[in-house]
Amino acid sequence: MTLTSPVAEPRGRLLAPAHAATTIGMFALVAFTAFEATAVTTVMPTVARQLDGAGLYALSFAAPLASGVVGMVAAGARSDRRGPVGPLLASLVLFSVGLVVCGLAPSMEVLVAGRVLQGLGAGAMTVCLYVVVGLGFPAALQPALFASFAAAWVLPTLFGPALAAYVAHLLGWRWVFLGVVVLVAGATLLIVPALRGIDPRDGDGPTPWARLSWAVVGAVAVLALELLGSHHGAAAGAAVVALVLVVLALRRLLPAGSLAARRGLPAVVATRGLLSASFFCAEAYIVYVLQDRWGLTPGTAGLALTGVGISWAGASQVQSKLGDRVSNSAAMVWGSALVAGGTLALAVVVRADLPPALAMASYVVAGAGMGFGYPRTSVAMLAASTDADRGFNSSALSVADSLGGAIALSVAGVAFAAASRVDADAFLAVFVIALALGALSTFTATRTDLRAAPARSSA
Repeated sequence: MTLTSPVAEPRGRLLAPAHAATTIGMFALVAFTAFEATAVTTVMPTVARQLDGAGLYALSFAAPLASGVVGMVAAGARSDRRGPVGPLLASLVLFSVGLVVCGLAPSMEVLVAGRVLQGLGAGAMTVCLYVVVGLGFPAALQPALFASFAAAWVLPTLFGPALAAYVAHLLGWRWVFLGVVVLVAGATLLIVPALRGIDPRDGDGPTPWARLSWAVVGAVAVLALELLGSHHGAAAGAAVVALVLVVLALRRLLPAGSLAARRGLPAVVATRGLLSASFFCAEAYIVYVLQDRWGLTPGTAGLALTGVGISWAGASQVQSKLGDRVSNSAAMVWGSALVAGGTLALAVVVRADLPPALAMASYVVAGAGMGFGYPRTSVAMLAASTDADRGFNSSALSVADSLGGAIALSVAGVAFAAASRVDADAFLAVFVIALALGALSTFTATRTDLRAAPARSSA
């Protein structure tokens, strides 16, 4: 298979001989990565307690999202110049090393450092997979392929939380990280044969050092925001500086007009960032609140993640089957509205101290919103891209995804600590932030129609 622009052709099948090996390899890679995500979310409250690191709980989730931006930018540039194979393999190595560091961490600080390495690898991997989809698959198959990525989360979410809780109980939480290394190795063996058929590029463009530098600045600033935001005096002032640096970094890393949700591609990128910010901000705390507020075990609390995985994948399949009958813009609007609605219901359940099953059900609704709207952000981005900027736009979409979630988690960590100090409901403070972000995402989604966007200049 040669990496060239997709051409008009019959819809075909994802498992047709021309695409089967690549499809299976990418599906396995996403599935094993999904297992890591659900497993770590399930055991992280236990990890924070055992390592006496509750103050770094939010940072343990924000760290891989923030550092992932650096991997995304580097992988996007390298993929445009030389193709995605090299950076994809390098990303798997980084991800695995990060898992080992987390599994052997003697303190929460070391674990956060391992999560940084994980993020570098995961960020690069995401961009490389997007580039492979954009260049190796016809446009007619892309919605179904992105839907298959969502489906790859189903099986891990069915048994991942329970298995993670069982492993943590039987062998200790460290083996939740170390065991995933074996799964990543298995995914690598599956995908390497498929990658051998991808021809490398011979591009000779310059390395975007300025863009890479801004990615580092943005990642460091997001982490500093969470570390400094809970303090007073000079530290609080430094947190404000960190926030300004994050905004400046985003202006350099995203398409022009993204922060203002300008119609077209910029609004697509903004919607992706806000969707992720809202959903993953709440996800980091859903298992935590179920254990802390209602006393559920990690395995039982993890059922919320199982339900979310199923609803996400099911809604993603629905949007894929609907195809052109529902425009990308409409799918993003409805998806964002469901995320906001589910988060609102979750906040009400926490505020009124209703049964925990209602909290789980509320978050399942938000998961359906992600399944319906999230894949269309990728499809819309590829529709607005050319061979010259597909890597950049794929990177920008992933940057918005990760930095959006990282910023939200950092702000949530500050709000959680502040609410705890004054004996307010810390979990409610987090979910209100997630709700506001979901509502804003619904608005930006109304501006994503590419047909109504102004023509892009060459500047």
